[in-house]
Amino acid sequence: MKPFGFSTRSTFRNLYKNPWKVAIKSFFSYANEIAHPLPRKPPNVAPKEAVKCIKSGDVVFCQGAAATPNVLISAMVEHAKENCLEDITVCHMHTEGPAAYCTPENSAIFRSTSFFMGGNVRQAVAEGRGDNYAIFLHEIPLLFYKKIVQPDVALIHVSPPDRHGFSSLGTSVDCVRAALLNSKKIIAQINKQMPRTYGDACIHSSHFDAMTEVDVKLPQHGGKPGEKELKIGKLVAENLVCDGATLQMGIGVIPDAVLNALHSHKDLGIHSEMFANGVVNLVKAGAVTNRFKKMHQGRIVGSFLIGDEALYDFVDDNTSIEMYAIDYVNSVSVIKQLPRMTAINSAIEVDLTGQVCADSIGTRFYSGFGGQVDFIRGAAEGIDGKGVPIIALPSVTNKGESKIVPILKPGAGVVTSRAHVHYVVTEHGIASLFGKNMRQRAYELIQVAQPEHREKLEKAAYERLKVMPSKC
Repeated sequence: MKPFGFSTRSTFRNLYKNPWKVAIKSFFSYANEIAHPLPRKPPNVAPKEAVKCIKSGDVVFCQGAAATPNVLISAMVEHAKENCLEDITVCHMHTEGPAAYCTPENSAIFRSTSFFMGGNVRQAVAEGRGDNYAIFLHEIPLLFYKKIVQPDVALIHVSPPDRHGFSSLGTSVDCVRAALLNSKKIIAQINKQMPRTYGDACIHSSHFDAMTEVDVKLPQHGGKPGEKELKIGKLVAENLVCDGATLQMGIGVIPDAVLNALHSHKDLGIHSEMFANGVVNLVKAGAVTNRFKKMHQGRIVGSFLIGDEALYDFVDDNTSIEMYAIDYVNSVSVIKQLPRMTAINSAIEVDLTGQVCADSIGTRFYSGFGGQVDFIRGAAEGIDGKGVPIIALPSVTNKGESKIVPILKPGAGVVTSRAHVHYVVTEHGIASLFGKNMRQRAYELIQVAQPEHREKLEKAAYERLKVMPSKC
């Protein structure tokens, strides 16, 4: 596989062969800043025409989450197969859709590289046809700024240009801006169903080297919390979330269960790398005002999102929503300044000392580091001393196996260390770990485990600690 290139997107891009026969960028007018208008207009072409600049050996960046440009991705795969291309690296965060660049039959053409892994590429990584990073979410933009990853082509999914020519990156800003500033060519999928968002989402259409218009629905996620998740949500909301708190939460039924239990709270704020459906009703209930935030007062801050149609309608052209680059949103120095920062994250398993595995099941990689450590640490370092770092998870898996375990599975990675963890919440209660020694930690965690697993956990704790956890 060809290593990532080092060349930069520069004023000399006009010297490259132009497959679309568009107006050449002026040496004097060209600026690398994607929000700065240029005196040129991109060609509006069919998807296969738009991606024909992709060649063997290229590094292609794809926008992710709800903004995954699946029409362009499909065209790229078809173009590569028809022209017998090979050795193309496709780099991305979590993407939605079939990910045809990861199928076994296309393994000689493409290799996926995930900065945060989604379900559509897990099999490819497990079988050696794809790669994944161990990286904090806030550090992903550094891969581009330090030229470790240098895309030849970026495929993005944006809103239609306004009367001034500005499009919006919509539902995914995250590492996209950094990637675009360091890409040689930018190909845009223009979709009238992509919400227009603000903050760092702005890009002027003159920076597109080609664009193609589509009218397709965005990927959707959603689901109703079950009994266990509702119990977890109630425990968190009633015991760990104060009025005036700033919330960070991910996607899934547990975050939505927490949000559903917060409707009687007042003056909550949202500062989260992502948010999903539950935020909409919480805002409509009047529980979210963001009025105590010293930065972005009155505004919800995010970096990417995915949910249902109601969420996309809610964020569209909504100036109370600001989408920023992930290296800002997930910066610990920013997070710790937020009032009563309450970070709610989940895990695959937690051992009796408080170590958290969130990215793998044993040796099998499942997702990525994400923003868990960024926000757990930011909340813990809150300058008001009132931050609340939370790991929330059901006590058992779908197969009935305990998620509170004596030791992590062999090969499992520690995403959040035992020193980071303050609270672990299951449907059976809240384990308070900060300031506790190892025996006390084990006792707290056993109390929130599934009852039928507690005896086994107590025996394992005694073997490891030489004292019964209850005798602390």
